[in-house]
Amino acid sequence: MFERFTRDARAVVKGAVEHCEGVGAQSVDAEHLLLALLDREASRGSFALTALGLAERRESVTRALEEARRRAGLSQAEADALAGLGIDVLEIVSRVEEAHGVGAMSGDRKDRGWWGGRRSFGRGAKEVLEKSLRIAVARRERHIGDEHILLALTARPGVPAEVLADHGVTFESVTRVLGTGGEAKAS
Repeated sequence: MFERFTRDARAVVKGAVEHCEGVGAQSVDAEHLLLALLDREASRGSFALTALGLAERRESVTRALEEARRRAGLSQAEADALAGLGIDVLEIVSRVEEAHGVGAMSGDRKDRGWWGGRRSFGRGAKEVLEKSLRIAVARRERHIGDEHILLALTARPGVPAEVLADHGVTFESVTRVLGTGGEAKAS
């Protein structure tokens, strides 16, 4: 599949690995792909993010991703659903961090020891990359660009899509900015 990735899409994947290593995570996840997309310049994906006003709100996106990671990767919608059942996620996080330190639920703690192997891709990152392929195929495009990764991030339920939507970046808005005529989401 990677032979179909453009240079920009490959740079996003490489950047995601670097973000993963930077926080000491053992596997690359969808959030790392989003952070790597935010690092890009002069690509179709970065054009869409800039046009939608996300480039100047990078810090806000990063904070939202960090907060979700602190909640053990739960989206705000999932935390709200648990709250409806009487489960206060923030209280649980607070108690765990009190006993085990800040970030104990994030899975990104740096005190785990040295990791010498390649970073594997977690289920979320794999699903985003597979979905980017489906989106490119549905659009009858031969190569997968970073814009397809962005579209996949907005189309797949989870923290990255929620954070992007909270910042006004949805599948529909990205499609509109890219001027692709609004093809349906690839499933």
